[in-house]
Amino acid sequence: MGAWRLLTLTLIGMACLAACAPAAAELAPTVGPSASPTSAPTLAPSATVPPAPTQAPSQTAPPTRAPTPPGGGSQLVFSSNRDGPYSDLYRLDLATSEVTRLTRGDSNTFSGPFSPDGQRILFTGWGLTHSFIGVMNADGSGPTPLTDASADDGFPAWSPDGKSIAFTSRRDGNNEIYVMGADGSGAKRLTRSPGDDFAPAWSPDGSRIAFVSDRDKTTGMYSIYLMNADGTGVKRLTAGGGSDYSPAWSPDGATIAFRSVQNGQSDIYAIRADGSGLANLTRNPAEDWSPAWSPDGTQIAFQTNRDGNWEIYLMNADGADPRNLTRNPADDQGPYWRK
Repeated sequence: MGAWRLLTLTLIGMACLAACAPAAAELAPTVGPSASPTSAPTLAPSATVPPAPTQAPSQTAPPTRAPTPPGGGSQLVFSSNRDGPYSDLYRLDLATSEVTRLTRGDSNTFSGPFSPDGQRILFTGWGLTHSFIGVMNADGSGPTPLTDASADDGFPAWSPDGKSIAFTSRRDGNNEIYVMGADGSGAKRLTRSPGDDFAPAWSPDGSRIAFVSDRDKTTGMYSIYLMNADGTGVKRLTAGGGSDYSPAWSPDGATIAFRSVQNGQSDIYAIRADGSGLANLTRNPAEDWSPAWSPDGTQIAFQTNRDGNWEIYLMNADGADPRNLTRNPADDQGPYWRK
């Protein structure tokens, strides 16, 4: 198992990566149109009857409304092996709790974010020996590879304007951050470090990218770094006593949530983009990974194994009121919001 696969296994928590067959994402079955309503039979005119005494009008019940989704977002996409040996993509409707399977591949497919307009989803798939980045429509149709699986590519992230995708690749020998057009064209390398640089996340205004790196070899730890969107101005953001992963910007750009491993304990933390205000949000003896801010910034989705397997949880932005969204005996991981 290569360095990329070990890194991916550590960070994403997915099983069976070494056994992946060629990725062949398949569309979910097309649901046929529902039956058209049958016309009511024509009735003969009824006999004339005297009018009934005048009665007060009955009270009309208010129409039933779907509950308002928490966090200002309508749906989450996540990865799960609930329907087979491989990980596929699923969409969770937060108003109805309905889960829809989006892919049916014969190798692992890992979730990536929705496009800013909510119409497409990025994903990471597996070829014979390497991972690749692809895109599909939000209903799972039209899966299209954006990179060619000749090197290990993963951790895709949309720019806020939807025109570019930042990602991680080993095409130059080690993990570095790249950026390409939304159609996969014009890939350009942004980082040049002998260490591992991976997991890019764009700031909401598109001016900066947060990422993970172990470039500071004096500590041997992974930390969160910031750089300008063109790769200049690299600055270290976290410098705690453990390793930090999975940066995620709040919608207002003021705060970055991330996973931190301190003394063997993995929790979701938050820190202001200027490096102040570090706070542990989960403080749970289980493993808490992969934070994702809701579109309105009031909620954070994340994955946790506090119920014995990986589940998608939702908590308030301050860490209060954590609750299980998926409740499935399989492993559900890597949540991303749809606006």
